[in-house]
Amino acid sequence: MSAHAPDPATPPADDPLDPPDPGGPLARERAHLAASRSALRAMREDVQALDIRDVTANWVNAAVLEAQIEDRIKALADLSHTPLFFGRLDYLHPVGAAEAEGAEGERFYIGRRHVHDADGDPMVIDWRAPASQPFYRASKKDPLDVGLRRRFGYTAGDITAYEDEHLSDPAEAARSSKLLQAEIERPRVGPMRDIVATIQPEQDEIVRSDLGGTVCVQGGPGTGKTAVGLHRVAYLLYAHRERLARTGTLVIGPNASFLHYIEQVLPALGELEVKQATVDDLVASVDVRGTDPAPAAVIKGDARMAEVLRRAVRSHVTPPTEPVVVVRGSRRWRVPAYELEEFVEQLLARDMRYGAAREALPQRIAHAVLVRMEEAGEAPDDRVQDAVARNPAVKAAVKAVWPPVDPAKLVLRLLSDAEFLAAHAEGVLTPDEQKTILWTKPVRSVKSAKWSAADAVLIDEAGDLIARTHSLGHVVIDEAQDLSPMQYRAVGRRCSTGSATVLGDLAQGTTPWATASWTDALRHLGKTDAVVEELTAGFRVPREVIAYASRLLPSIAPGLAEVASVRESPGSLSVRRVSPAGPAGPAEPAGSTGLSDLDAAVVAACVESLAHEGSTGLIAADARIPALREALTAAGLPYLSPGEETTAEARLTLVPASLAKGLEYDYVVLDEPAAVVDGEPDERTGLRRLYVALTRAVSGLIVLHAAELPEPLSLSAM
Repeated sequence: MSAHAPDPATPPADDPLDPPDPGGPLARERAHLAASRSALRAMREDVQALDIRDVTANWVNAAVLEAQIEDRIKALADLSHTPLFFGRLDYLHPVGAAEAEGAEGERFYIGRRHVHDADGDPMVIDWRAPASQPFYRASKKDPLDVGLRRRFGYTAGDITAYEDEHLSDPAEAARSSKLLQAEIERPRVGPMRDIVATIQPEQDEIVRSDLGGTVCVQGGPGTGKTAVGLHRVAYLLYAHRERLARTGTLVIGPNASFLHYIEQVLPALGELEVKQATVDDLVASVDVRGTDPAPAAVIKGDARMAEVLRRAVRSHVTPPTEPVVVVRGSRRWRVPAYELEEFVEQLLARDMRYGAAREALPQRIAHAVLVRMEEAGEAPDDRVQDAVARNPAVKAAVKAVWPPVDPAKLVLRLLSDAEFLAAHAEGVLTPDEQKTILWTKPVRSVKSAKWSAADAVLIDEAGDLIARTHSLGHVVIDEAQDLSPMQYRAVGRRCSTGSATVLGDLAQGTTPWATASWTDALRHLGKTDAVVEELTAGFRVPREVIAYASRLLPSIAPGLAEVASVRESPGSLSVRRVSPAGPAGPAEPAGSTGLSDLDAAVVAACVESLAHEGSTGLIAADARIPALREALTAAGLPYLSPGEETTAEARLTLVPASLAKGLEYDYVVLDEPAAVVDGEPDERTGLRRLYVALTRAVSGLIVLHAAELPEPLSLSAM
């Protein structure tokens, strides 16, 4: 079982819930909530009252400390509509004080953050603390010394119900938690929320896995892989805060809309310092103004390009043919060409980064000069060696032998100079592949080039060959199945000395270069020792919807396990054929597009979905968006674009299929599945895009089509 905080205004009659009498258990729990909120407010006021004037040595220290205090104040904010705690554990025996964050006794309230009273005794235990773990892991078979687990139901931040599970009582029959189910199914308006109260045991194992190891999570729609990744970041920041404060953490998402959707999860858990970015953001050293045809993008994203770039960078090293003569005072010190060549060969053999080797070469030359000076009876020190390394003759020799390389100029030359590309791609890329990635028109400069997203990744690779990329402590990569091998390498450089959490679903790969296997992906990432976990239990998408979408799996991801949804919701799926006579009319005549009737049916389905509580997403092929935009406007239906936050007044979002990945709506209207498939360069990618679109619904899905459905979804395939 797991937990979350739902909003039932009145508890179900068959739940063991107390009436709201003034002296009953529910009243006592409400009193503890009120006291905890007061304690949190006092903690915040204590921080606000801090006077740092006498403890800072200078203005720099003062500024740093003020920023830390400001972050602490933000982290202690009390969100009135967010439950301060969502569960309670009653242990059978006393828990050690150290293990329970200094708490005494055997009862602990589990919440989003630690709250203590004026004496320092905990009133709420952070969900990440060791004493909280049994809330997610304890079971009838293994109660972990827990006698009772209590879950709370909330409405607008106030406790309205509770539900008890007596883990130590063998006579009590196992039953599902209605409060838990209600929270999982609660309508979603606004950005993604945390799931600290509903984390399942198999999810908790991933969340609490150690910082030192990389974890790859394969999870189908509705399995909670994104939430697991975000909560793992929150847990790692709790368990390894000092280390990650130094090294940094990063969440990488597929696009800005997705990042906006998830951006409030970590702040709600009190974590404010985690940065978010797309892969394009990471490699943004040039302005991306162009796009590649799919065949060119696939080749540019191939890991073989790393070898082409390595050869191209190293080709700038020229064997020395002249000696270096250093003049100091009246003496001349000569380093012959053959000795210089030995230095160059040694540095190349070490396979150092180009820039590091270039910086080491003048020191090698200077050291050779110092040896000669010592042999002549002089006693030079390190300052003399540094001076020799900066000597004009040495600098000139280094520039001639090991010239500086600009990453963007290097890639520009590779893509515009056929001979240069051929020289370094020989045996790596075929002549046809080389021709595919070459620019058809010459480009004058880096600034005038219409760089593509794949070009920017190549420049980033070249940049790392020259100078090491800064590594973070932990990186989360969501929707990772859509990354190319070269993009994996770009991300891997950002966590080369740290760890990663890789999240994705092979069945949802919708790029021409989509990941074929996690083994390949982790190899390109540089994390071959990663543990691959598979989440197959679905908690959000209704069983009927996921079963319908799963008909596509044999075509898009053979062998991948189908998600087994725990939610049965009869009537959650409706597939409707639209003809000129209307949604319920006869089959449309051959050759009829039915677009105007389809638009009207889509508008009607949106109105139908909006009659329910929660958000509605209208998902359609990108090419259909302009027509649907006009239809919604004509019908007077206001709508949002992906990335805009839904509210109680604006609950309909018009979503191009290309941007649907990772998003979630209570109700989804899917327009013309065949158009979604046809909008992609090949059928498999199109069916994968359709699989994504079909699985965005939490409560209900309406599929409208005028054209024939793709074969796996047709009635004949049932």
